[in-house]
Amino acid sequence: MYAIIEVGAKQYVVKKGDTIDVEKQAGQVGKDIALNKVLLVSKEKKIEIGQPYLKEAKVHATVMGNIKDEKVISFKYRRRKSSHWTKGHRQQFTQLKIKEIELGEK
Repeated sequence: MYAIIEVGAKQYVVKKGDTIDVEKQAGQVGKDIALNKVLLVSKEKKIEIGQPYLKEAKVHATVMGNIKDEKVISFKYRRRKSSHWTKGHRQQFTQLKIKEIELGEK
């Protein structure tokens, strides 16, 4: 069984037991959260597609922690103008461990 969920502006394919890194979410480490924006659920040979989301479906996950990505350096240089700047950025992520995919049966 797998599902396609939307978290932030990105979509992820998840199965039970997967660990994913998503954009930073509100939630304490060790707490459970429910992700309601489920686009598709596949169970055995049955596929359910939402328009755009499945109303009854939920994906339950546990917040494993907040992490930072590697530093990305932005550098701007203007030749012959004695002008340059450097900026660094580290994107923040939340690690989620998928506990259960719940499909609200009709």
